[in-house]
Amino acid sequence: MSAVADIDYRPSEDEPFMNERQKAYFRRKLHGWKEDILRESQLTLETLQQENSNHPDLADRASSETDRAVELRARDRQRKLISKIDAALMRIEDGTYGFCEETGEPISLKRLDARPIATMSLEAQERHERRERVYRDD
Repeated sequence: MSAVADIDYRPSEDEPFMNERQKAYFRRKLHGWKEDILRESQLTLETLQQENSNHPDLADRASSETDRAVELRARDRQRKLISKIDAALMRIEDGTYGFCEETGEPISLKRLDARPIATMSLEAQERHERRERVYRDD
């Protein structure tokens, strides 16, 4: 099987779950996502450095500080996302990727394709979120 043929490959329910081809697909998807985030982060950093000039106008300075705070929050979310991507890549290597950490059952391929860092099946995730809401309302 050539690498070119795998570009069009989509995991299917008709094949063994988390076979080598599926693992390679998700590995590529996760690495690509991580590279996109890192590239975007670098552009953000360069933009922040260029905008680091003194603004004589108070309104401009306040606006610039607000923009900077928003960018820094976004970068923090990106950093957390990268650690989740790294954790998913480690799960691929140790053979636990694609299995719900709560039930041990396979996570649907559609869910993994949409959210490759998912650690729970949709049902387990919904239960988890319902429990969180109940405790948060106390």
